[in-house]
Amino acid sequence: MKDKRKKKLALNIKAERTRKGYTQFELAEKINMSESSISLIERGIQTPSVLVVYDIAKVLNIDINELFKNIE
Repeated sequence: MKDKRKKKLALNIKAERTRKGYTQFELAEKINMSESSISLIERGIQTPSVLVVYDIAKVLNIDINELFKNIE
């Protein structure tokens, strides 16, 4: 994934997580990941698999496409 798109995905995940009122720790627990992995994803350092993105969307109760919005 190109860096620009990876960074936008990271920002979208963080924005939706905070909008829904979850901490990184709470989200991590719900999808069985470490808090540090969520941090790496949200900073655009680690690219999440499509399954992880799906799990994040499910926990946040949003359509997975919301996490990919404005990514070109």
